[in-house]
Amino acid sequence: MASVIAWLPRMKYRQRLRSRLILSFLLFGTLLSVLFAGAVLFLQSWLVDALISDTLEQEIDQYITQLRQDPSQVEPFYSRIEGYVTRPGQADIVPTAFRDLPTGVHDVQSNDAFFKAVVRKHDDFWVFLTYDVSEDRELARRLVYGLVAAVMLFSILSLTLGVWSSRRIMAPVTELARRLETMDEHAEPGSLARQFPDDEVGQLAAALDDYAHRLKELVERDKAFNADVSHELRTPLAVISGATELLLSQPDMSERDRERLLRIARAARQSTDITTALLHLVRSERESDNQRRANDVGSIARHVIDNYRPLIGERDLSLEVDEQEAVNVIAPEAVIAVTLGNLIGNAVRYTSTGEVRVVIRRGEACILDTGPGIAEEELPHVFDRHFRGRQADGTKGSGLGLSIVKRLCDLYGWETEFSNRPSGGLEVCVHFFPDRQDD
Repeated sequence: MASVIAWLPRMKYRQRLRSRLILSFLLFGTLLSVLFAGAVLFLQSWLVDALISDTLEQEIDQYITQLRQDPSQVEPFYSRIEGYVTRPGQADIVPTAFRDLPTGVHDVQSNDAFFKAVVRKHDDFWVFLTYDVSEDRELARRLVYGLVAAVMLFSILSLTLGVWSSRRIMAPVTELARRLETMDEHAEPGSLARQFPDDEVGQLAAALDDYAHRLKELVERDKAFNADVSHELRTPLAVISGATELLLSQPDMSERDRERLLRIARAARQSTDITTALLHLVRSERESDNQRRANDVGSIARHVIDNYRPLIGERDLSLEVDEQEAVNVIAPEAVIAVTLGNLIGNAVRYTSTGEVRVVIRRGEACILDTGPGIAEEELPHVFDRHFRGRQADGTKGSGLGLSIVKRLCDLYGWETEFSNRPSGGLEVCVHFFPDRQDD
């Protein structure tokens, strides 16, 4: 089940999704409030300005009509409206701010006061009508402050609603992720969909259940196949080993034939170790407590080195085991042999001249060679299945050996470290007790 949930986002990404929902509510609420406040201000300003202008124009036109009918009409005067009637060019009684205005409607500021002025200049007289809008401007300013406060209030309400709504919206998704994270990898899949209603999250849970079923069937089928193959190979390998032992016991055998039989015996032993290690990987288990026995890494390394000596051929290459300190590891001999064998085999394969040396020291086994090494950018990929570096051109290999080494090390808690040697070549160290390295 761990593989089922590997694709799920981590907690921080779920929080990011919730943050997006909250931010969306906040932005939507704030934008809507700002647009509403802007519309109110625009309408208030436009309506008031239009109303005052129309009123003043009607007043001045009516006054002019009355003035032509009765020249003795006095200038209009109200609490906020003042009127002036003068002869053309004789506007001394008109305040300076309005005196030079042409015919029409004007906005005028005089000192700290604001006015709306309507002017009619005829050939026989000039009429000025002014309206003090300072109070209206103050009311508009207060309205702006009130609307700003309203926008802030609605933004806070939007944020609160966003937090509450995001919690409600994300609750099923969060619960689904929590159940996935807490499910044991050996648990029977198919229980998620029952925990959620038949909505989008329920459909996702059902899809995950179906995927988990198919994945488990695939894994079980693959494990069964590998286990059967590894198990069935044991019988012919046992027959080969038994036959070679019988042939080797013949006293009249030539040295050349004996050497060939020894190579067959070593290959059969190596194949048996591989099948045993693969069975451990398929079952993902270590030996039980009654089978726990410490094996000498140095002795196993010498046997592995002997298996690779016939592969040197005509190359000027030496194979050595430098056991500086005895290392005993509680693990099957086959697992240790396969781990070291793959690493030593790679070193022998890629080293044309010089040496391949296995150094056994405190809690680790290191394989040092004088080959071409590995490019630094390729080091992180050495354990990838079927990965073969640039130096592998022209050499045989499937690129699976190091992948098997990585899986065996993970199963037994070992660590493998690759590094290029300053003098040339590669150094690969298997740390059997990584927790004790700093002791």
